[in-house]
Amino acid sequence: MLINIDYSSRIPIYEQIADGIIKLINAGILKPDEQILSIREFACNLGINPNTVKKAYDLLEKEKIIVRKSTKGTFISLDIKKAQELQINKLIKSIRENIIELENIGLSKDDILKRIEK
Repeated sequence: MLINIDYSSRIPIYEQIADGIIKLINAGILKPDEQILSIREFACNLGINPNTVKKAYDLLEKEKIIVRKSTKGTFISLDIKKAQELQINKLIKSIRENIIELENIGLSKDDILKRIEK
């Protein structure tokens, strides 16, 4: 899996991993019911602590993005709509935060929309 980690980012590494997996699903690179790397393999590939990858996998499992099958491994969920919804919600939140910043420097919502439409 190709996931870039920004070690200087304020975003925790486990969240970057989870976001990266979600983006790979939404891009069609990871398919429903496809097996993904084990925690140890993933950690070894990234050169990070396995506990960090476990935390990312726990988050994704809680959100029903991945499914762990006890003796077979970890797989992408059959229902990838949840991954799409999580990415959309994250992007919407970012847009809202940017709109608030633009309003704080004096732009109205109409001005913001006009500039976006250009």
